[in-house]
Amino acid sequence: MSLAGRHVVVTRPAGQAAHFATALTEAGAIPVLYPVLEIRDIENVAPMLDTAIRLESFDLAVFVSPNAIEKALALILPRRAWPARLRVAALGKSSERELARHGIHDVISPPLRFDSEALLELPELSDVEGKRVIIFRGDGGRELLGDTLKARGATVEYVTCYRRARPQLDPAPLLKLWEVGQLDAVTLTSSEGLRNFFDMIGHLGQAWLRKTPAFVPHLRIAEQAQALGLTRVFPTGPGDDGLMAGLMQYFESHGNPHSN
Repeated sequence: MSLAGRHVVVTRPAGQAAHFATALTEAGAIPVLYPVLEIRDIENVAPMLDTAIRLESFDLAVFVSPNAIEKALALILPRRAWPARLRVAALGKSSERELARHGIHDVISPPLRFDSEALLELPELSDVEGKRVIIFRGDGGRELLGDTLKARGATVEYVTCYRRARPQLDPAPLLKLWEVGQLDAVTLTSSEGLRNFFDMIGHLGQAWLRKTPAFVPHLRIAEQAQALGLTRVFPTGPGDDGLMAGLMQYFESHGNPHSN
């Protein structure tokens, strides 16, 4: 129980934190929930409804996140069934679980790394000449996936399913834990979330964060964390499992937690 008694900050959006927080609790840790991204509904649902009508015209549907799945299917499935011939691609085990919850299985998904680069390496996305692809995503986001598929000869459309915003949260609970030496680790799962977290905790929190073990599931996030001056950044494997393994490995070699 290397995590027993450890306070670990979970920065996932509120709707995505439960699975990881439960895993931490089962390992004896104390999850500190501090969502750094707020997922909001889009105001204009007309493009989404138009997409629902035209689903049969696409060869592949790509969901970039569990949020995209939840928000898109909440609008689409009450109005129509998902077309049996329309293949679905997604990133990560959380997305696969969310799709399965809606009855969508046989998902194209990279097994080891959960990012656009890994998805683009799969054979199903290599030969897309003449294919029509719809990408469900939040507002903004990286263009790598769509641009690469276009370069490979696909016709690509985007549909925005949700908006991201920075929550208005009081950092005082985190600052208090830092002050008494009981904030043991921070988990950061997106570059945007890292930037939000850095801004939300203010100058005092930033000073403490720079010396706190920060666990990140992607090298892009690690590079940004180091650019912000974080000195104890630990890249892990992808997803919740990767974060848990990284945390456990680190704390196995760092003695007993602070007493309460």
